[in-house]
Amino acid sequence: MPKRCEDDESAIRVAVVDSDARSRPGWIKCRIEENLRFSAEPLASYFFAKWDPLVFDALLLAAAVEFCDRIKRRPSFQWSRDIELRIPVHSPAVWKQRDVTESLHDALEFLTGDRWRVEFAERKNAINPPRQGLFNLPPAESLAIIPFSEGLDSRAVAGLMSREFSDRLIRVRLGTKSDDRPSDSSGRRSPFAGVPYYVRRGEHRFVESSARSRGFKFALLSGLAAYMAKADRVFVPESGQGALGPSLAPVGQAYEDYRNHPAFTAKMSVFLKSLLGHDVRFEFPRLWFTKGETLLKYVSGSAQAADWKETRSCWQDNRYVSVNGHRRQCGICAACMLRRLSVHAAGLSEAPETYIWEDLRAGSFEDGAAAGFKKIAAQRNYAIAGALHLDHLAGLRQSRIHAPALESTARQLARSLELPQHEARAGIERMLIQHEKEWKDFMEFLGLDSFVSRWTERAYDHAA
Repeated sequence: MPKRCEDDESAIRVAVVDSDARSRPGWIKCRIEENLRFSAEPLASYFFAKWDPLVFDALLLAAAVEFCDRIKRRPSFQWSRDIELRIPVHSPAVWKQRDVTESLHDALEFLTGDRWRVEFAERKNAINPPRQGLFNLPPAESLAIIPFSEGLDSRAVAGLMSREFSDRLIRVRLGTKSDDRPSDSSGRRSPFAGVPYYVRRGEHRFVESSARSRGFKFALLSGLAAYMAKADRVFVPESGQGALGPSLAPVGQAYEDYRNHPAFTAKMSVFLKSLLGHDVRFEFPRLWFTKGETLLKYVSGSAQAADWKETRSCWQDNRYVSVNGHRRQCGICAACMLRRLSVHAAGLSEAPETYIWEDLRAGSFEDGAAAGFKKIAAQRNYAIAGALHLDHLAGLRQSRIHAPALESTARQLARSLELPQHEARAGIERMLIQHEKEWKDFMEFLGLDSFVSRWTERAYDHAA
């Protein structure tokens, strides 16, 4: 991590306070119940067995970290920011333990690329526990937790693991939609029904979109769920391109993206052990496979697997992905491009109307968009970045320039996953070979006249 920068442009100072409390001059007030709001039912679903103030404080920390990450833009001349956060907790003595604070800062700084200083103070008033509802209790022999969202990998990996482990696998909902939170005939709902808080900007504006802190949010929610359910394993539903690709082939001069990376989750395991005294191991069952391979395995095993079409991969804000009032996926951001590549690799198809950019085979970027869509120019850079990321990833294996980085990644993964280094290197190699094949096949399908092919290098391998 680089030296601390004293320039105010990169400094963020946030004090989490009750709604009527004052904060230090020069500090941004982040008010509980205004900027950080807890939702009663999802919150109660985390405390289905008992109330635990330490877990509540960890949830408040996750919300506050997200607020800090989004409230101030990264400076134009560097990636890192200095972030100071003061937060009230029920048991500051626990949070101030050296191993807790050091492991917390280590995880946050590795994930976001920022310099963090988190301070803990005693709450003036204890939080009233949420009202208990009726919940389906996890089985006594709970095997593992799996975080679950509306994403394609999430749906596929959760489905695959459920076939193997049945009701011993507990889903932790990472979204706010309610249509996949089942209740039984007696009205009992599943625990961990959704993210138990909302982060709102209030009088401020959220201006930073890199969203690196999402990795902390998802890992912490999953780890807390494992603690409350007395499970010791978390299955991360991410295939190799999504877990390793963002750090192997970063965009531009951005800091490497470790949101779903084993090196980050290993640091979260250390933090959770220090804070809770509970061992949580994050496992990546599809790390050495592509998203296309994961999707194909999912649809091959069940008639119900057609629900993959209901998933959503797009990173874009809803304001930018609507046509005539109907929400779509953009079809050209890195996440959408990976989805479309994977659907093709699995031998499947989607309706063109799934995406704003209905036709990737079009000769021009503009011609690929749906009729009636007006915000074409604003999306071009996202599209170029998405295509080049996947193209870059497809060329890594044969690049002598990137050979040292691949060896470094193998060493990093070997430490994080407790594997022999040669095994980690073989896993990376296998995933990259498969991605390269799928990408070349996809480029051949799009054709040399496609606007996507014209942006990339690998497409021209077929023209020789």
